[in-house]
Amino acid sequence: MVDKVERPAAREDTAISALSRQQPETQRDELTLDRIRAAAGRLAGVAHRTPLLSSATLDEQAGATVLLKAEMFQRGGSFKFRGAYNRLSLLGPAERERGVVAYSSGNHGGAVALAARLLGIHAVVVVPATGSPAKLAAIEGYGAEIRRYDPAAQRREEVAAQIAADRSLTIIRPFDDYDVMAGQGTIGIELAEQAGELDLVLVPVGGGGLCAGVGTAIRALRPGVSVIGVEPEAADDTRQSLRAGRRVSIAPPATIADGLLAEQPGELTFAVNSRLLDDIVTVPETAIADAMRFCFARLKIVAEPSGAVPLAALLTGAVRPRARTAVVLSGGNVDPVTFAALVSPAAA
Repeated sequence: MVDKVERPAAREDTAISALSRQQPETQRDELTLDRIRAAAGRLAGVAHRTPLLSSATLDEQAGATVLLKAEMFQRGGSFKFRGAYNRLSLLGPAERERGVVAYSSGNHGGAVALAARLLGIHAVVVVPATGSPAKLAAIEGYGAEIRRYDPAAQRREEVAAQIAADRSLTIIRPFDDYDVMAGQGTIGIELAEQAGELDLVLVPVGGGGLCAGVGTAIRALRPGVSVIGVEPEAADDTRQSLRAGRRVSIAPPATIADGLLAEQPGELTFAVNSRLLDDIVTVPETAIADAMRFCFARLKIVAEPSGAVPLAALLTGAVRPRARTAVVLSGGNVDPVTFAALVSPAAA
Protein backbone atom coordinates (compact mmCIF):
# COMPACT_ATOMS: atom_id res chain seq x y z
CA MET A 1 0.00 0.00 0.00
CA VAL A 2 1.33 3.42 -0.97
CA ASP A 3 1.05 6.16 1.62
CA LYS A 4 -0.82 9.29 0.70
CA VAL A 5 1.36 12.19 -0.38
CA GLU A 6 -0.02 15.65 0.19
CA ARG A 7 1.36 18.24 -2.22
CA PRO A 8 -0.02 21.68 -1.41
CA ALA A 9 -0.35 23.98 -4.40
CA ALA A 10 2.42 26.53 -4.78
CA ARG A 11 1.61 30.10 -3.75
CA GLU A 12 3.58 33.27 -3.40
CA ASP A 13 4.44 34.92 -0.10
CA THR A 14 2.49 38.15 -0.36
CA ALA A 15 3.68 39.52 2.97
CA ILE A 16 7.01 40.77 1.62
CA SER A 17 7.13 44.47 0.89
CA ALA A 18 8.54 45.92 -2.29
CA LEU A 19 11.03 47.85 -0.20
CA SER A 20 12.53 44.67 1.26
CA ARG A 21 13.17 43.40 -2.26
CA GLN A 22 15.34 46.40 -3.07
CA GLN A 23 17.40 46.81 0.06
CA PRO A 24 20.95 45.45 -0.36
CA GLU A 25 21.93 43.11 2.44
CA THR A 26 25.57 42.44 1.69
CA GLN A 27 26.86 45.32 3.84
CA ARG A 28 25.31 43.89 7.00
CA ASP A 29 27.22 41.43 9.14
CA GLU A 30 24.47 39.39 10.75
CA LEU A 31 21.78 36.88 9.97
CA THR A 32 18.31 38.04 11.00
CA LEU A 33 14.69 37.27 10.22
CA ASP A 34 14.43 40.59 8.36
CA ARG A 35 17.32 39.56 6.16
CA ILE A 36 15.65 36.23 5.43
CA ARG A 37 12.36 37.96 4.65
CA ALA A 38 14.18 40.23 2.22
CA ALA A 39 15.62 37.12 0.54
CA ALA A 40 12.10 35.68 0.32
CA GLY A 41 11.05 38.81 -1.53
CA ARG A 42 13.79 38.37 -4.11
CA LEU A 43 12.95 34.70 -4.54
CA ALA A 44 9.20 35.25 -4.90
CA GLY A 45 8.09 34.12 -8.35
CA VAL A 46 11.54 32.64 -9.05
CA ALA A 47 12.09 29.83 -6.53
CA HIS A 48 9.48 27.13 -5.97
CA ARG A 49 7.52 26.99 -2.75
CA THR A 50 8.25 23.34 -2.04
CA PRO A 51 5.59 21.02 -0.58
CA LEU A 52 5.28 19.27 2.74
CA LEU A 53 4.82 15.51 2.37
CA SER A 54 3.45 13.06 4.90
CA SER A 55 3.38 9.31 5.42
CA ALA A 56 0.91 7.47 7.64
CA THR A 57 3.49 4.70 8.02
CA LEU A 58 6.14 7.17 9.17
CA ASP A 59 3.74 8.82 11.61
CA GLU A 60 2.83 5.45 13.08
CA GLN A 61 6.44 4.37 13.33
CA ALA A 62 7.51 7.66 14.91
CA GLY A 63 4.48 8.04 17.15
CA ALA A 64 4.23 11.63 15.99
CA THR A 65 3.15 13.80 13.08
CA VAL A 66 6.10 14.04 10.71
CA LEU A 67 6.19 16.63 7.94
CA LEU A 68 8.81 16.32 5.21
CA LYS A 69 9.93 19.53 3.48
CA ALA A 70 10.69 18.26 -0.01
CA GLU A 71 13.48 20.41 -1.45
CA MET A 72 14.08 17.96 -4.27
CA PHE A 73 11.20 19.84 -5.93
CA GLN A 74 13.17 23.10 -5.82
CA ARG A 75 14.67 24.48 -9.02
CA GLY A 76 17.93 22.70 -9.65
CA GLY A 77 16.81 19.79 -7.48
CA SER A 78 17.99 21.12 -4.10
CA PHE A 79 17.68 23.90 -1.53
CA LYS A 80 20.89 25.46 -2.82
CA PHE A 81 19.08 27.49 -5.49
CA ARG A 82 17.58 29.70 -2.79
CA GLY A 83 20.90 30.91 -1.41
CA ALA A 84 22.66 31.15 -4.76
CA TYR A 85 19.95 33.23 -6.40
CA ASN A 86 19.65 35.55 -3.42
CA ARG A 87 23.40 36.16 -3.33
CA LEU A 88 23.76 36.71 -7.07
CA SER A 89 20.76 39.03 -7.21
CA LEU A 90 22.61 41.40 -4.84
CA LEU A 91 25.64 41.83 -7.09
CA GLY A 92 26.26 45.31 -8.45
CA PRO A 93 26.39 46.06 -12.21
CA ALA A 94 30.19 45.87 -12.40
CA GLU A 95 30.27 42.54 -10.53
CA ARG A 96 27.62 41.09 -12.82
CA GLU A 97 29.56 42.19 -15.85
CA ARG A 98 32.77 40.51 -14.67
CA GLY A 99 31.11 37.28 -13.52
CA VAL A 100 31.39 34.92 -10.55
CA VAL A 101 33.27 31.83 -9.44
CA ALA A 102 31.93 29.16 -7.08
CA TYR A 103 33.37 25.96 -5.65
CA SER A 104 31.16 23.00 -4.95
CA SER A 105 30.84 19.24 -4.69
CA GLY A 106 27.76 19.56 -6.85
CA ASN A 107 24.51 21.19 -5.69
CA HIS A 108 25.87 24.66 -4.93
CA GLY A 109 27.64 24.67 -8.28
CA GLY A 110 24.45 23.71 -10.09
CA ALA A 111 22.50 26.34 -8.18
CA VAL A 112 25.01 29.09 -8.98
CA ALA A 113 25.06 28.01 -12.63
CA LEU A 114 21.26 28.15 -12.86
CA ALA A 115 20.93 31.43 -10.97
CA ALA A 116 23.67 32.97 -13.11
CA ARG A 117 21.91 31.91 -16.29
CA LEU A 118 18.64 33.45 -15.10
CA LEU A 119 20.39 36.70 -14.19
CA GLY A 120 22.62 36.87 -17.28
CA ILE A 121 25.89 36.41 -15.38
CA HIS A 122 28.84 34.28 -16.48
CA ALA A 123 29.75 31.65 -13.88
CA VAL A 124 32.83 29.52 -13.37
CA VAL A 125 32.36 26.51 -11.10
CA VAL A 126 35.30 24.70 -9.49
CA VAL A 127 34.37 21.04 -9.05
CA PRO A 128 36.16 17.91 -7.85
CA ALA A 129 37.27 15.63 -10.66
CA THR A 130 35.66 12.81 -8.66
CA GLY A 131 32.31 14.57 -8.28
CA SER A 132 28.86 13.15 -8.98
CA PRO A 133 28.40 12.78 -12.76
CA ALA A 134 24.74 13.83 -12.46
CA LYS A 135 25.62 17.02 -10.60
CA LEU A 136 28.51 17.93 -12.91
CA ALA A 137 26.29 17.36 -15.95
CA ALA A 138 23.69 19.70 -14.45
CA ILE A 139 26.28 22.43 -13.94
CA GLU A 140 27.39 22.19 -17.55
CA GLY A 141 23.80 22.00 -18.72
CA TYR A 142 23.03 25.34 -17.10
CA GLY A 143 25.84 26.90 -19.11
CA ALA A 144 28.55 27.40 -16.50
CA GLU A 145 32.26 27.05 -17.22
CA ILE A 146 33.63 24.05 -15.30
CA ARG A 147 37.11 23.92 -13.80
CA ARG A 148 38.05 20.55 -12.31
CA TYR A 149 40.53 20.06 -9.47
CA ASP A 150 42.15 17.09 -7.76
CA PRO A 151 40.80 16.82 -4.19
CA ALA A 152 43.82 14.76 -3.17
CA ALA A 153 46.29 17.47 -4.13
CA GLN A 154 44.40 20.77 -4.18
CA ARG A 155 42.04 22.78 -2.01
CA ARG A 156 38.98 24.03 -3.84
CA GLU A 157 38.95 27.36 -1.99
CA GLU A 158 42.49 28.09 -3.17
CA VAL A 159 41.71 27.09 -6.77
CA ALA A 160 38.67 29.38 -6.79
CA ALA A 161 40.57 32.23 -5.15
CA GLN A 162 43.27 32.07 -7.81
CA ILE A 163 40.70 32.12 -10.62
CA ALA A 164 38.93 35.04 -8.95
CA ALA A 165 42.20 36.97 -8.67
CA ASP A 166 43.24 36.24 -12.27
CA ARG A 167 39.88 37.20 -13.77
CA SER A 168 38.47 39.71 -11.25
CA LEU A 169 35.50 37.46 -10.46
CA THR A 170 33.32 37.54 -7.35
CA ILE A 171 33.54 34.40 -5.21
CA ILE A 172 30.18 32.88 -4.28
CA ARG A 173 30.80 30.73 -1.23
CA PRO A 174 28.62 27.66 -0.69
CA PHE A 175 27.64 28.41 2.90
CA ASP A 176 29.85 30.91 4.76
CA ASP A 177 28.00 33.97 3.50
CA TYR A 178 25.10 35.68 5.28
CA ASP A 179 23.15 36.25 2.07
CA VAL A 180 23.51 32.61 1.06
CA MET A 181 22.32 31.62 4.54
CA ALA A 182 19.41 34.04 4.27
CA GLY A 183 18.29 32.42 1.04
CA GLN A 184 18.36 28.99 2.66
CA GLY A 185 16.45 30.44 5.60
CA THR A 186 13.41 31.01 3.39
CA ILE A 187 12.73 27.30 3.94
CA GLY A 188 12.12 28.14 7.58
CA ILE A 189 9.60 30.84 6.66
CA GLU A 190 7.73 28.39 4.44
CA LEU A 191 7.80 25.69 7.11
CA ALA A 192 6.29 28.03 9.68
CA GLU A 193 3.51 28.99 7.28
CA GLN A 194 2.79 25.50 5.95
CA ALA A 195 3.12 23.43 9.10
CA GLY A 196 1.58 25.75 11.66
CA GLU A 197 2.65 24.66 15.11
CA LEU A 198 5.94 22.77 15.32
CA ASP A 199 7.92 21.18 18.12
CA LEU A 200 11.07 19.96 16.37
CA VAL A 201 12.91 20.58 13.10
CA LEU A 202 15.64 18.26 11.77
CA VAL A 203 18.13 19.66 9.26
CA PRO A 204 21.13 18.09 7.48
CA VAL A 205 24.47 19.73 8.21
CA GLY A 206 27.41 20.11 5.84
CA GLY A 207 29.02 23.52 6.02
CA GLY A 208 26.12 24.69 8.15
CA GLY A 209 24.44 27.31 5.94
CA LEU A 210 21.11 25.50 5.63
CA CYS A 211 20.93 24.82 9.35
CA ALA A 212 21.84 28.41 10.21
CA GLY A 213 19.24 29.87 7.88
CA VAL A 214 16.41 27.53 8.80
CA GLY A 215 17.25 27.74 12.50
CA THR A 216 17.25 31.54 12.46
CA ALA A 217 13.85 31.75 10.76
CA ILE A 218 12.17 29.01 12.78
CA ARG A 219 13.41 30.26 16.15
CA ALA A 220 12.14 33.77 15.34
CA LEU A 221 8.76 32.66 14.01
CA ARG A 222 8.12 29.69 16.32
CA PRO A 223 9.84 30.39 19.65
CA GLY A 224 10.36 27.22 21.64
CA VAL A 225 10.86 24.94 18.64
CA SER A 226 13.94 22.71 18.93
CA VAL A 227 16.36 22.56 16.00
CA ILE A 228 18.64 19.54 15.68
CA GLY A 229 21.32 19.09 13.04
CA VAL A 230 22.20 15.72 11.55
CA GLU A 231 25.50 14.64 9.99
CA PRO A 232 26.88 11.37 8.61
CA GLU A 233 29.06 9.58 11.15
CA ALA A 234 32.00 9.89 8.78
CA ALA A 235 31.56 13.66 8.32
CA ASP A 236 30.92 14.95 11.84
CA ASP A 237 33.00 18.13 11.78
CA THR A 238 30.19 20.27 13.19
CA ARG A 239 29.39 17.78 15.94
CA GLN A 240 33.03 17.65 16.99
CA SER A 241 33.29 21.42 16.79
CA LEU A 242 30.23 22.00 18.98
CA ARG A 243 31.55 19.53 21.55
CA ALA A 244 34.94 21.25 21.56
CA GLY A 245 33.53 24.77 21.59
CA ARG A 246 35.65 25.72 18.58
CA ARG A 247 35.90 24.89 14.88
CA VAL A 248 37.51 21.50 14.39
CA SER A 249 38.95 20.17 11.12
CA ILE A 250 38.56 16.53 10.13
CA ALA A 251 40.19 14.38 7.47
CA PRO A 252 38.42 14.32 4.08
CA PRO A 253 35.30 12.29 4.89
CA ALA A 254 34.27 9.13 3.07
CA THR A 255 30.48 9.09 2.92
CA ILE A 256 27.77 8.47 0.35
CA ALA A 257 26.35 11.88 1.37
CA ASP A 258 28.47 13.76 -1.16
CA GLY A 259 26.80 17.08 -0.39
CA LEU A 260 27.98 16.96 3.24
CA LEU A 261 31.72 16.69 2.71
CA ALA A 262 32.80 19.80 4.61
CA GLU A 263 35.97 19.23 6.62
CA GLN A 264 35.34 22.17 8.93
CA PRO A 265 32.27 24.29 9.74
CA GLY A 266 32.20 27.75 8.26
CA GLU A 267 33.36 30.59 10.50
CA LEU A 268 30.05 32.45 10.16
CA THR A 269 27.83 29.38 10.16
CA PHE A 270 29.49 27.91 13.24
CA ALA A 271 28.88 31.09 15.21
CA VAL A 272 25.18 31.01 14.27
CA ASN A 273 24.69 27.28 14.82
CA SER A 274 26.49 27.36 18.16
CA ARG A 275 23.72 29.65 19.38
CA LEU A 276 20.76 27.99 17.69
CA LEU A 277 21.23 24.22 17.68
CA ASP A 278 19.78 22.22 20.54
CA ASP A 279 21.88 19.22 19.54
CA ILE A 280 23.61 17.53 16.64
CA VAL A 281 23.53 13.79 15.99
CA THR A 282 25.11 11.46 13.48
CA VAL A 283 23.85 8.52 11.42
CA PRO A 284 25.68 5.59 9.78
CA GLU A 285 25.89 5.02 6.05
CA THR A 286 23.45 2.11 6.09
CA ALA A 287 20.82 4.27 7.77
CA ILE A 288 21.18 6.93 5.07
CA ALA A 289 20.51 4.34 2.36
CA ASP A 290 17.56 3.01 4.36
CA ALA A 291 16.06 6.51 4.51
CA MET A 292 16.47 6.90 0.75
CA ARG A 293 14.70 3.57 0.31
CA PHE A 294 11.86 4.67 2.58
CA CYS A 295 11.34 7.87 0.56
CA PHE A 296 11.17 5.93 -2.67
CA ALA A 297 9.00 3.08 -1.41
CA ARG A 298 6.52 5.08 0.66
CA LEU A 299 6.50 8.55 -0.87
CA LYS A 300 7.58 7.75 -4.43
CA ILE A 301 10.25 10.45 -4.36
CA VAL A 302 14.01 10.37 -4.92
CA ALA A 303 16.10 11.74 -2.08
CA GLU A 304 19.85 12.01 -2.58
CA PRO A 305 21.99 10.65 0.28
CA SER A 306 22.64 14.10 1.76
CA GLY A 307 18.94 14.92 1.66
CA ALA A 308 17.96 11.71 3.43
CA VAL A 309 20.33 12.17 6.39
CA PRO A 310 17.86 13.86 8.79
CA LEU A 311 15.15 11.31 8.05
CA ALA A 312 17.69 8.59 8.86
CA ALA A 313 18.06 10.09 12.34
CA LEU A 314 14.33 9.73 12.87
CA LEU A 315 14.10 6.19 11.49
CA THR A 316 17.02 4.92 13.57
CA GLY A 317 15.92 6.57 16.79
CA ALA A 318 19.00 8.79 16.94
CA VAL A 319 16.49 11.58 17.51
CA ARG A 320 13.31 11.13 19.53
CA PRO A 321 10.46 12.77 17.58
CA ARG A 322 8.11 15.25 19.17
CA ALA A 323 4.40 15.78 18.55
CA ARG A 324 4.89 17.77 15.34
CA THR A 325 8.27 17.16 13.76
CA ALA A 326 9.52 18.64 10.48
CA VAL A 327 12.33 17.08 8.46
CA VAL A 328 14.17 18.99 5.72
CA LEU A 329 14.85 16.65 2.79
CA SER A 330 17.42 18.93 1.20
CA GLY A 331 17.65 17.57 -2.35
CA GLY A 332 17.26 14.80 -4.88
CA ASN A 333 20.26 15.05 -7.19
CA VAL A 334 21.66 11.55 -7.56
CA ASP A 335 22.38 9.67 -10.75
CA PRO A 336 20.15 6.67 -11.52
CA VAL A 337 22.90 4.05 -11.29
CA THR A 338 24.06 5.23 -7.87
CA PHE A 339 20.51 5.55 -6.62
CA ALA A 340 19.57 2.04 -7.77
CA ALA A 341 22.66 0.57 -6.14
CA LEU A 342 21.93 2.26 -2.83
CA VAL A 343 18.24 1.43 -2.56
CA SER A 344 18.21 -2.08 -4.02
CA PRO A 345 17.48 -4.94 -1.59
CA ALA A 346 20.95 -6.35 -2.25
CA ALA A 347 22.46 -3.18 -0.79
CA ALA A 348 20.47 -3.48 2.43
